[in-house]
Amino acid sequence: MIHIAIAEDNPGIQQALQLCLEQSGFRVSIYGNGEHLIKDDLDLPDLFILDKQLSGINGLDICRHLKLKATTRNIPVIMLSADPYIAGLARTAGADDYLEKPFTIQRLREMIAKHTA
Repeated sequence: MIHIAIAEDNPGIQQALQLCLEQSGFRVSIYGNGEHLIKDDLDLPDLFILDKQLSGINGLDICRHLKLKATTRNIPVIMLSADPYIAGLARTAGADDYLEKPFTIQRLREMIAKHTA
């Protein structure tokens, strides 16, 4: 079973992502901020989904951290953001892909499949 770690601080988005992805057969771990990811206090997933605008540590900074560490550098990262410049920001941070909010769950599933195939 593919394990996805999601860092998202909006409870409504957390619940929607968790419900939709678990119904699609994924194992999902939700983090309300990036603290656990920075401290490496997590069960390593097959894919990270990070919101750019997290409270506390910025999602772009978490992405950079993950891509510098030997244990996580090869795990795909998908950035989520309503920022119209997310494509360039995600690329600069080392993310493997990005989705601009709002997005469809189908588009997210396609992107997950692309990076976990």
